[in-house]
Amino acid sequence: MDASIFRRMSPPTVVDTVRLMLAHAAWANARALAALRETPGSDPTALVQMAHVLAAEHTWLSRLQGTAPSVAVWPTITLDACDALATANAAAFAALLDDGERALQRDVTYTNSAGRTFTSRALDILLHVALHGSYHRGTTAFVTRSSGGTPVATDFIAWIRDTGRVGRPDAERTRAG
Repeated sequence: MDASIFRRMSPPTVVDTVRLMLAHAAWANARALAALRETPGSDPTALVQMAHVLAAEHTWLSRLQGTAPSVAVWPTITLDACDALATANAAAFAALLDDGERALQRDVTYTNSAGRTFTSRALDILLHVALHGSYHRGTTAFVTRSSGGTPVATDFIAWIRDTGRVGRPDAERTRAG
């Protein structure tokens, strides 16, 4: 998704903001997976972390949809399977947000992996998904660097810059100002 559409919205809605966060997560997941593909021989823990990010997204989507997840939260899967899961997750999140504010404010009752039942607002779940992925992509970057690889930037601001949402680079701003 092109982030530039968000700069034209004034003011953004909560749905717009969540859509923005999940679009960033999809971009960051794709970049992190591409980096793992380009860094053969890196510590396998990096793939374990990314597989967990994607499986956790799938688990939360399943809870939001009222279905049973088909992937374990800590799966042992290939990069190709991660790519497929990332694509499916991004499409499902986008479809979920098509229901607008109603999709965010509803309560979702689910049972966690420890067998405890909770009820959470969908908005809180989606914010957790975005933040959880950032945490584990950071761990992936750390493990990749520690094993001699070069991690890619997956920070939100890197995505904003990459998608053209920012105005002028600092050097240009200095010359103009």
